[in-house]
Amino acid sequence: MAWRELTKKGVRTSLSRALTPVLPRLVVGSKFSSALEDVIKTSIPASLRCISEFSSRSALWGSACNKVPAVLPLMRYFHGTPELWARKNNNDPVSETNSKKKPSSRGKFAKRVRTEPPVEAPYVPPRPKRTTKSLPDKTIDIFEGMTIVELAKRTGESIPTLQEILVNVGEKVESEFDPLSIDIAELVTMEVGINVRRQHSTEGTEILPRPAVVTVMGHVDHGKTSLLDSLRQTSVAAKEAGGITQHLGAFVVSMQSGASITFLDTPGHAAFSAMRARGAAVTDIVVLVVAADDGVMPQTLEAMSHAKAANVPVVVAINKCDKPAADPERVKQQLASEGLLLEEIGGDVQVVEVSATKKTGLDNLEECLLLQAEMVDLKARIDGPAQAYVVEARLDRGRGPLATAIVKAGTLVCGQHVVVGSQWGRIRAIRDTAGKLTEKATPAMPVEIEGLKGLPMAGDDIIVVDSDERARMLSEGRKKKFEKDRLSKVNDGATENLETSEEEFKRVEMPIIVKADVQGTVQAVTDALKTLNSPQVFVNVVHVGVGPISQSDVDLAKACGACIVGFNIKSPPSSINLEATQAGTKIVLHRVIYHLLEEMGNLIVDKAPGTCETQVAGEAEVLNIFELKGRSKAKGDDVKIAGCRVIDGFVSKSSTLRLMRSGEVVFEGSCASLKREKQDVDSVRKGNECGLVISDWDDLQIGDVIQCLEQVVRKPKFISSESGAVRIEC
Repeated sequence: MAWRELTKKGVRTSLSRALTPVLPRLVVGSKFSSALEDVIKTSIPASLRCISEFSSRSALWGSACNKVPAVLPLMRYFHGTPELWARKNNNDPVSETNSKKKPSSRGKFAKRVRTEPPVEAPYVPPRPKRTTKSLPDKTIDIFEGMTIVELAKRTGESIPTLQEILVNVGEKVESEFDPLSIDIAELVTMEVGINVRRQHSTEGTEILPRPAVVTVMGHVDHGKTSLLDSLRQTSVAAKEAGGITQHLGAFVVSMQSGASITFLDTPGHAAFSAMRARGAAVTDIVVLVVAADDGVMPQTLEAMSHAKAANVPVVVAINKCDKPAADPERVKQQLASEGLLLEEIGGDVQVVEVSATKKTGLDNLEECLLLQAEMVDLKARIDGPAQAYVVEARLDRGRGPLATAIVKAGTLVCGQHVVVGSQWGRIRAIRDTAGKLTEKATPAMPVEIEGLKGLPMAGDDIIVVDSDERARMLSEGRKKKFEKDRLSKVNDGATENLETSEEEFKRVEMPIIVKADVQGTVQAVTDALKTLNSPQVFVNVVHVGVGPISQSDVDLAKACGACIVGFNIKSPPSSINLEATQAGTKIVLHRVIYHLLEEMGNLIVDKAPGTCETQVAGEAEVLNIFELKGRSKAKGDDVKIAGCRVIDGFVSKSSTLRLMRSGEVVFEGSCASLKREKQDVDSVRKGNECGLVISDWDDLQIGDVIQCLEQVVRKPKFISSESGAVRIEC
């Protein structure tokens, strides 16, 4: 090994010294080859000249044109040992062992060839940049001019995520500290999946006193509408179907003192709880009407809870004080026991005794309302874009979707672009409570607007935007989020249904299509019908709508076998009635909520499968025992006949018989034979005597009691309370 290393080192040194002075003078041609060969031969040690196969000419030929690189093949040649070089020239076969261990010419940098197949790794999807899970319970406040940094803090999302959403909605923001409009902030927040609550600043705007919004609430038939009629000198109560209020009405009443008060009349039936909640949400003062001859009722307590939840002051008006059975003191005691702090016991709730029919005590009620409004110090922003609240919505055949709203702040002007819930449009006309056209609506003014593209929901907020493009964008974003939340609720409901017990899977489904005159009534009727759910019948409201019954409603009812419920709408044309009759579709039309719920409750009871129960249909006492012996094999073995008298109900041959002895059950079986006066009969009534044979039983004694059992299907019961609440009791 030492000899080889010294040989390699000596060759390199000799070549470098010999070639350095002659390389610049080398020329391509015959002289180059001979001169270079002479130099190499004189530089090679004598120890290597013994290799006869060595030829410097053959080693260098073909690479003479590349001056310095021409030495590299020669240097590589002398890196090998003499044995390997001789074996290569003689074409000796390399042994199998040496071939396996043949080193690579490039050492550790040699390219390794993979002979095994690659390992199949499972596919891992890329991690999403952000989750789009909706958070319907989370609500944040947004305002005009907020930055992306502030929005990121409130939503909990990163700034790059919000910037990416801004690019998608077509908004260009150079810095995260640039102000955003309130509409763009709402779009970004809805895309994240969070609810928003708009906050409007009053800086630089004119703040002026506004009229009070008073909501009249109470139990059904306690005289709420009659009291309003006495205040505004009208007779609305006489025109209402059934003599009860079934809508949410808004009126402006000019009091005798010259002040104007906006009144909201709410229905008192138990089915209209959502309407009362909406009235309390937009009101400043609640007038709680209680009948002096009836006292505190369930809807009275519900109205108190709505007022407490809305954090608004309450004024109690004890109505019907002119009746002989009136007892205002008892009403005050009941209210105090329910936690209402009246002025008489040191509280702040004013109590006024009035009579709507005799029109007494109205001056005191007006004085209390104006005093309460002065204490609250009601003021609102007059200029700037309006904020309004939808009280009711309906569909008019000539004017399209109409929304009754109360302006909370700002001024609503005809021609503005508005977004109402998930609907949008341009205000085409504004009408006051008297139906007259007006150009604008100021705070606390109830108006009816038209020009919307679709029918909004009762309780939606009305916001004013700059252009129709911005209105359309907001409407589409709200519809998208509303549909996402609805689907998540449906999925949650489906998951809960899978976890229910097996008994609930036996329920019969009753599909229903609801059509009503206004949006609020549709919601009230739908909620009331859902209260009729029972363990046996599931009320499935497949479709709701505002307006008369159309051809599409009948087609949908035929497809799913539904019943069409119409409330306070016109009768459908004869062609639709004929087609519904031919298809077997039932159409139920009513104008009073009592009658509607009663008929639907009876339909549900009829459709319910009921529960099978075993009950005693009759009893017979054994008076004597007769035994038949010596019968032939064709007629069977000996039998014992029980001579009985039916003491209650009847005994039937097809029913199951139960043998009772000393109050204990001895045997149950079928009846083999039943005769009366030697004739086979099917049943024997009370007071008659008969002879019967019990199958597979002959141990009879005088005094035994034989009961006749029968299977009875017990149907649910429809129960309606005085307050109007209904339920199905199984």
